[in-house]
Amino acid sequence: MNANGARLARRLMTCGLIFLLCVSYAAAKGMVRADSDGDGLPDALEQALLVQFTPRFMVGQGDCSDEPSEFVAGVKRPTVKAQNGTIYGQVFPVKGAAGEVEIHYYHLWRADCGKHGHALDAEHVSALVRESAGEWTALYWYAAAHENTVCDVSQIARASTLDAVHGGPVVWISPGKHASYFDQAMCEKGCGADRCEWMVPLRVRTIINLGEVGHPMNGSVFVASKRWPLREKMETSNFPAETLARVNALPAGEIAWFHAGRHPAQGVIAVSSTTEDALAKGGAETSDALATGDEQTSKALATAHDSTGNALEKSYRKTIHALGISAGHVRKALGDPAAENPR
Repeated sequence: MNANGARLARRLMTCGLIFLLCVSYAAAKGMVRADSDGDGLPDALEQALLVQFTPRFMVGQGDCSDEPSEFVAGVKRPTVKAQNGTIYGQVFPVKGAAGEVEIHYYHLWRADCGKHGHALDAEHVSALVRESAGEWTALYWYAAAHENTVCDVSQIARASTLDAVHGGPVVWISPGKHASYFDQAMCEKGCGADRCEWMVPLRVRTIINLGEVGHPMNGSVFVASKRWPLREKMETSNFPAETLARVNALPAGEIAWFHAGRHPAQGVIAVSSTTEDALAKGGAETSDALATGDEQTSKALATAHDSTGNALEKSYRKTIHALGISAGHVRKALGDPAAENPR
């Protein structure tokens, strides 16, 4: 090959390398910018945020539902694949707040096996995070506990209160009911018979991005099932402006109830698990008492009927006698000779 041929070959090789580099760069950029759920946030960023702010979950030893479950992908009916500590996530931008993102962490269970238990249990905690100068930090955290029930003791707090500005907080999950708490002592404040005892750290197996309800990711089509309230949780923000304003007005270091006004002044629901047990026991005892009382009342009424009849007859005779004596005394007082010896 002469010199001209060699130069041409080198140029072709250089052009080929440049072309391959351009293709590779475009592909890599496309992967970085991929937005599978169409919410405007790249998939890679969503996953990075999910990993950065993963809470440190504490779960009960021997929970009757074992650990949070992984569900079969691509199946609309929620079907447990394994109870293996899988956590599901959701990341979406906050409307009207540039640079702010809301993150939901869902611990999904085979069953709620507390009192009034049921199949499937969808619980979660959330974070409101903000990007500044390329760094993401958490502003607030929310923990759902008996959400949207009369026993709702969901909490909200500044991230600094929970030492969870750059990562996730410790979250206590009540055994059986799976309500989430930012403080172990708060676990007893609701009326759901929660007790965070014999707790151990959850070894999170993996974090799977659910995407959005209309655009599920990773085969998570089960999010729209009516068999659990997961869809409603995914479509609801946990950081309304009025609630954040109330939290900001509190002294530093305080954890607030998410719903103001549902709790007594001391900050706890008055109906405790002891009361619930007492009511349940009282209900059974009342039923027994009513049954016994019904029988005893019937007997008492029958006895009273006989006794009342006898008593009325005696009372009647005594009243007639008393009236006769009284009339005699009156006649005597009036000077009637016939009334000398009233009987």
